[in-house]
Amino acid sequence: MKEIERKFLVKNDNFKHEAIRALKMTQGYLSKDPKRTVRIRISGEQAFITVKGEASKSGVSRFEWEKSILVEEAQHLIAMCLDGVINKIRHYVQYENHLFEVDEFLDDNHGLIVAEVELANENEVFKCPEWLGKEVTGKKKYYNSQLSQNPFRRW
Repeated sequence: MKEIERKFLVKNDNFKHEAIRALKMTQGYLSKDPKRTVRIRISGEQAFITVKGEASKSGVSRFEWEKSILVEEAQHLIAMCLDGVINKIRHYVQYENHLFEVDEFLDDNHGLIVAEVELANENEVFKCPEWLGKEVTGKKKYYNSQLSQNPFRRW
């Protein structure tokens, strides 16, 4: 129940022709407390409730628990969420031996594109695609929970 991932800005939209699929996502937060973030997400025809703990010092890992819920339940929960629902398109890009999840943000976060790669351990080595830009792992302003309250358009 540990999430280990690194996060990067994306330099261009070349990733789109490499994507194996893309899904529209809507997510809201019942809690944005960094010690216990509670997220509701609708992803295509699926929905989830996720609890995340505080990030490690490096920002690479943190506790994560996720459970599938009915889309109808998620819709009701999102209506109860704190202000700042996030809408984005997630593109899944297989590169070498890793799956990159590239989030193209919409609405107030339009123009921001961030890629994440999940790892087996914090020191795992991986190859970076050419469209990957500056690393922003551990930078809180790029957390979705933070983008919901301080969107990219305000930076």
